Amino acid sequence: MADKMMNLIAIKNIVIDSITDSLELFPFLLGAYLMLEYLERRNDLKSMNLIHNAGRFGPIVGSLVGLIPQCGFAAVASNFYAARAISVGTLMAIYLTTSDEMLPILISNAIPVGVIFKILGLKFLFGVSIGLICDATINKSYQTVDIEKLCEEADCHCAGHGIWKPALYHALRITLFVFAVTLALNALLEFLGEDLLHNIVFKRPIIGPIIAACIGLIPNCSASVAVTQLWVEGAMNFGSLISGLLAGGGVGILVLFKVNSNRLENIKIISILYISAVICGILTEFLSITL
Repeated sequence: MADKMMNLIAIKNIVIDSITDSLELFPFLLGAYLMLEYLERRNDLKSMNLIHNAGRFGPIVGSLVGLIPQCGFAAVASNFYAARAISVGTLMAIYLTTSDEMLPILISNAIPVGVIFKILGLKFLFGVSIGLICDATINKSYQTVDIEKLCEEADCHCAGHGIWKPALYHALRITLFVFAVTLALNALLEFLGEDLLHNIVFKRPIIGPIIAACIGLIPNCSASVAVTQLWVEGAMNFGSLISGLLAGGGVGILVLFKVNSNRLENIKIISILYISAVICGILTEFLSITL
């Protein structure tokens, strides 16, 4: 009877946490769609081209934005990339620097400010570097933003309804999608337990970053919590921490697969994200970068 009651409480907490995570994402999605809809209605190509034509500075701006401790920015970046408003390098920079709940976890554990800034600095450096490399090596033609095409693919019949109705429609659809996946992932983490992660060899120089990056790829804010907490508790070395955090594109990855119809392109982006995170984590260990 007691076990049954505990399971019911756990399920209740899972549902509440999943709803909370999804609702926190909603304002970012709504804001992004309102901006895109407004620019499309105004036909203000100059404004959108300022984002589109950020050029070699795109990854720098993307890395700075990604450092802000909100997973919603990665979701916004995915939408902008699907609309071809930012380059793949800028998208990659935002994914790499996004840390979701890392900062609150570090602060709550009284980690020194200098250590926190060093972690953020490394993430910024790696994000900018990988982003610039992607833009320099991946040749892809970009077009001006076509929100109408996104509306047609979503079958939302946006025309003639102003900007609020289509923006709400898009934001709600993505939020519900994120909620469904988040609910499943939270259930797995709850019933399998984080103790399972402690038994994995995170402290090995090469294997650690490889496995940590796999955890980071989980499209959920809980991934950054698990990775950061494992490092705080001494179960993970610094290179593995960096690898796990860099791979943590959070719900941005979910949104990318939802809004970008080119599945092969999405897989390539996630592959680059994972490989980059692993290499940077191993490099951190190889260069003996410590705190």
